[in-house]
Amino acid sequence: MRSTLRFGGLAILLAASAVQAQTPAPAVRTEKNISLALANQIAAEAVAACAANGYNVAATVVDRAGTVRAVQRADNAGPHTLASSERKAWTSASAKSPTQAMMEGAQKNPGAANLVYLPGVLLLGGGVPVKSGNEVIGAVGVGGAPGGHLDDQCANAALEKVKGQLG
Repeated sequence: MRSTLRFGGLAILLAASAVQAQTPAPAVRTEKNISLALANQIAAEAVAACAANGYNVAATVVDRAGTVRAVQRADNAGPHTLASSERKAWTSASAKSPTQAMMEGAQKNPGAANLVYLPGVLLLGGGVPVKSGNEVIGAVGVGGAPGGHLDDQCANAALEKVKGQLG
């Protein structure tokens, strides 16, 4: 009798597992994304953080899909700063990783060095993901300071200012 119960219980477990494995994934997903108001605030904070150090930069904020949500360009920032800030933001959102870390990884790993050949990727410091908890909801890119590490500092300073709104 015990062996019958064991095998019966095992059969029920296997049947339940088969039903669970066949359950389809939900057709509709819910994802967090960055709002226009927050994107504008992050861009403004990044430009202000760099301005406080005497750097004229542009800051671009993209949503989770890499689409531009906000751009600010400081007075006297060079025209190239717009493109570099946008590419850094897009690269960071796309990879869900800071561009400074990606650049360093590509310098150390010949396989990762090929990333520079992907259209739109810019492996320079200054692109930082915007996260709500562990979920990337966008990214900020800063371009124009005299070094990507300084662009990176301005992007991180902006995110520090808004961290209470990221939930």
